[in-house]
Amino acid sequence: MKRQVYPDSTSLSEALRVWQEQLAAVGLDRPLKGETVPVDLSLGRITAEAVTASRSSPTYHGAAMDGVAVRFTDTLGASETRPVRLKVGSQACFVDTGDPLPGTMDAVIMIEEIDRCGEDEIEILAPATPYQHVRRIGEDIVSTELILPENHPIRPVDQGAMLAGGVEEVRVRRRPVVAVLPTGNELVQPGTNPKEGEITEFNSRILCGMVREWGGVPLRQEIVRDDPEAIRAAVLRCLEKADLVVLNAGSSAGREDYTVHVLRELGEVFVQGVNIKPGKPVILGRVRGKPVVGIPGYPVSAVLTMELFLKPLIHGWQGLPLSPPETLKATLSRQVASTLGAEEFVRVKVGRVGEKMIVTPVGRGAGMLMSLVRADGIVQIPAFSEGIAAREEVEVRLLRRRAEIDRTLVCIGSHDNSLDVLANLLKKAHPEMSLSSAHVGSMGGLMAIRRGEAHLAGTHLLDEESGEYNVPFVKRFLSDVPVVLVNLVYRQQGLCVPKGNPRRIVGFQDLTSEDVVFVNRQKGSGTRLLTDHHLKRNGIDSLTVRGYDREEYTHMGVASAVAGGTADTGVCILAAARALSLDFIPLARERYDFVIPKDFLEMEQIAVLLRILRRDPACRETIRNLGGYDVEEMGKIVYEGS
Repeated sequence: MKRQVYPDSTSLSEALRVWQEQLAAVGLDRPLKGETVPVDLSLGRITAEAVTASRSSPTYHGAAMDGVAVRFTDTLGASETRPVRLKVGSQACFVDTGDPLPGTMDAVIMIEEIDRCGEDEIEILAPATPYQHVRRIGEDIVSTELILPENHPIRPVDQGAMLAGGVEEVRVRRRPVVAVLPTGNELVQPGTNPKEGEITEFNSRILCGMVREWGGVPLRQEIVRDDPEAIRAAVLRCLEKADLVVLNAGSSAGREDYTVHVLRELGEVFVQGVNIKPGKPVILGRVRGKPVVGIPGYPVSAVLTMELFLKPLIHGWQGLPLSPPETLKATLSRQVASTLGAEEFVRVKVGRVGEKMIVTPVGRGAGMLMSLVRADGIVQIPAFSEGIAAREEVEVRLLRRRAEIDRTLVCIGSHDNSLDVLANLLKKAHPEMSLSSAHVGSMGGLMAIRRGEAHLAGTHLLDEESGEYNVPFVKRFLSDVPVVLVNLVYRQQGLCVPKGNPRRIVGFQDLTSEDVVFVNRQKGSGTRLLTDHHLKRNGIDSLTVRGYDREEYTHMGVASAVAGGTADTGVCILAAARALSLDFIPLARERYDFVIPKDFLEMEQIAVLLRILRRDPACRETIRNLGGYDVEEMGKIVYEGS
């Protein structure tokens, strides 16, 4: 089969329009037919028709209080000065709450309002009114009354109302059945230790979970290899048991991407490629009257395209409206560049700092699943835009509840592995709180504090003249901002190298070797300043260092590049090197501090964080065990600004 070539990609709005039109043309835009289920099993289902009561509730006149049942006419004229006496049995009968009223009796007097005059007589001091303290027939539900309308999600109280009204079975929308078909020669099932060139198949679990959240019934299929005949046979099998088939991966333009050819042979393809980022390789088609969709293999692309094209369909089949997402306006902490012509969906972290909502982009790669795990929301950049400038107001589609975001600590600055430990301990102690850390380097953190865009910033800036960490930079750049420096850790920085140090690297002088590839940290980071300091001290021109211009934003990014073989060495903390089983050549012991504006010291979240730093032994022990950390001054104020 020949290699496919992308046609001109379709705009998102046009792709959605074509998709909806093609679905409507064969009636696939309407709710699915109903099925009958027991009311006991109907929770969460959607009613397929109106539900009416087959009997009244209550079905009899019953006592609403403990007391005596009477005929109200027998009580007329009763008062404190002229009590009325009633014969027990003929004029008054003792009843408990819920008992049916005997004979012609039509009122209940509470037990507290009667006096016993003997075994067979009572005395009352006030008359009863008709049906006083009585639950009458049909008081709650009247036979033939509407209990639930069509297209109503059934709640626990709805189940109770139906059963009270004599309804034991209910017609509900059939749940859409969605077959999810993972494809790819490189895929192996979870539980298998992947070899080089193999990838654990987890996408289908994500996609099936999304289908289940939307009310559908997911059918996860076994992995299908990149073979047209195997894919064709699998699609046909899925069509026999599913309303919708989703093929994951194989929708791009690679040598082994056969999805579009198979779908064209079996049916129709309406859209091939959509101008969105991530998620361009989308295929929308129909086979044997059922929608079949090819979505990209990268997890972020797969999730986004499922949200855009399949969530509305699955909701519509159940007669459910698609609720608009919760949004908020926020200020972008740093510039985001974008490709002209593609509508981009950027994952972001969000937090409230003072009166401002601050949004910071996280990783943008289509394969970066953790960017979705960490994201609080999505910012959509229009196709005609080349990006968004720093400090511009943007609309964020939230992935977390607004209340959670309002309780988020925003930490912008240098990366350190201990931040993950703090985030976990904060969430463990106070589930309603969270720590959001954006890694823009130490200088970026100081500037964020200056602009009022962060509650705290991590920094480890070495002043070459004084040899002191952080304080000279705070004095220089935050002289008019009242802040404190709180120590987090002292840590070991050095060169990480593969196990056994195959290039025999011993120091910075080895970075000029032609066979050594370096990986750097981003401009403005403390590690970059440390690197430049050592290059200068050794008289090394950065132009002679291969890889100097390649930048990573975290210590783990540097260590990962070395562990993955794309670099021979880079500067990182010992904890990152140890985490990836790398060897380590120590360079410096540095102080890593938090810069905290004094205005935020009274915040509950800051108070909790400082309490963890100062009093939680698990915090110190866990961070110490990461390797290369001295935690003796953790939580100590090491400098107080103006």
